[in-house]
Amino acid sequence: MAVLRKCARPMLASVFVTGGLQTLRDPRRAAPAAEPVVAPVASRIPWLTEDPERLVRINGAVQLGAGLMLATGRVPRVAALALAGTLVPTTLAGHAWWKEKDPEQRAAQRTQFTKNLSLFGGLLVAAADTHGKPSVAYRTRTAAATGRKAARRTRRDATKALSGAAGNAKGTVRSLTGSAQKSVARQQKAVARRF
Repeated sequence: MAVLRKCARPMLASVFVTGGLQTLRDPRRAAPAAEPVVAPVASRIPWLTEDPERLVRINGAVQLGAGLMLATGRVPRVAALALAGTLVPTTLAGHAWWKEKDPEQRAAQRTQFTKNLSLFGGLLVAAADTHGKPSVAYRTRTAAATGRKAARRTRRDATKALSGAAGNAKGTVRSLTGSAQKSVARQQKAVARRF
């Protein structure tokens, strides 16, 4: 499985590395297509969306950086999630097949949209890949269950120890009470003999 990961990650990342590099070199090519996607965000982040080219450059830089990280196996789960995040606006901006009037263009854009949807699914699988190790959620559940068992065991042992100590204390009290009673009886006899 390790060999499969070492081969599959660079293959999955290659489209993002080349696309990100191409976008960084020439952001003007993608900027007009990005404007409809940027417009809803413009009211929330004005400094970022004043220039659609800036957003296209940022998207390309993230794709290039995260693609390289995924290809080399450096924090691959985070890189896959970052790539999945950049793929959504890229797909909506570049492959809106439902807006095309020409049947041939519509079919080509639908194919690209479906390809990006497939890449998105592959990135989600890569983001969930734990390299054969248990996930954080599983490890958390297991640690919690182990902690609960240890707490029950400690409580049970403490209860046994306390009940044993209570039994020993009762025996000690009985013994001391008996000794004290015998001592008092001896003292009374001694006093009675004097008088």
